[in-house]
Amino acid sequence: MLLFIGLVLLGVLLLVGGGEALLRGAVGLAQKFRLTPAVIGLTVVAAGTSVPELAVSALAAMRGAPDLAVGNVVGSNLVNIAGIVGLSAFIRTMPVTGNTLRLEYPALALVTFLSVVLFQDGTVSRLDAALLLVMYVAFTAYLVVLVRDQATTVELEHFAEEADKSTAEQEMPLGKSVLFTLGGMVLLGAGAQSTVEGAVGLARLWGLSERVIGLTIVSIGTSLPEVVASVMSSLRGRSDVALGNVIGSNLFNLLVILGITGLVHPIPVHPQIVATDAWVMLGVTLLLAPLLFTGRRVTRGEGGLLLGVFVVYLAVLLRSGG
Repeated sequence: MLLFIGLVLLGVLLLVGGGEALLRGAVGLAQKFRLTPAVIGLTVVAAGTSVPELAVSALAAMRGAPDLAVGNVVGSNLVNIAGIVGLSAFIRTMPVTGNTLRLEYPALALVTFLSVVLFQDGTVSRLDAALLLVMYVAFTAYLVVLVRDQATTVELEHFAEEADKSTAEQEMPLGKSVLFTLGGMVLLGAGAQSTVEGAVGLARLWGLSERVIGLTIVSIGTSLPEVVASVMSSLRGRSDVALGNVIGSNLFNLLVILGITGLVHPIPVHPQIVATDAWVMLGVTLLLAPLLFTGRRVTRGEGGLLLGVFVVYLAVLLRSGG
């Protein structure tokens, strides 16, 4: 058992380190191509924290563990909204700013509903996957154009700040950017391999299904970059940043991770994910609506509510074990 736990812990550490290295390298390369901070923030930085989930889900699907792959995506979205938004708001009331209400949250609600619909036939086919990827490209392109035309001074400062943090406040030399990018890819590959091996081993040893392991241990582990980024933003008084990170990450999980994984290999979806977990993900996403639209902030009490929902869901899931 200690071997499998060690593999999961080692895998998570490699995933977090690899994701950070890849993010720094990719931002450095983007700056070399003279992309604006807004474009970098909406593309490279927004996707960077979800790279661990992508590595694990893609490898799990290819290794014949589809329940782990889909469970990781669904579980990560639940962790992001109920866990991260809940914890961040509980630390400090979270204001809602920018295009979150007008565009980003409605897009997330729509994409989450679409994902639940696609799950109903019990598989994410290559056609489904292609649709998801096309939606992500179109939405991101629209956001980039929108930000160029409508971004406020505060939003542009945020994008620049995020890009600067990812390059240690200086533009990287080209060779270093390439080295970080390649090194990050190697670490992610090794981390995904270790995490999947350990998670599958634990599932068999503890008598838990791969679905439950994916929805709990793996999804929480691969969400660590978002947890750290969001909690630190809240502690620094930038709770608005935490909300944007979560919505962007959830969109990436559903559109890109399911899209790429499904294109590589059509993914069977566990009947229990179809019947319950996917609907819980949609319910938690929709629960966020009245919290965001009432007073344009998520209060500490509302953060506590989200955390409570998350704890109850985890308790029911682990008790079922299936």
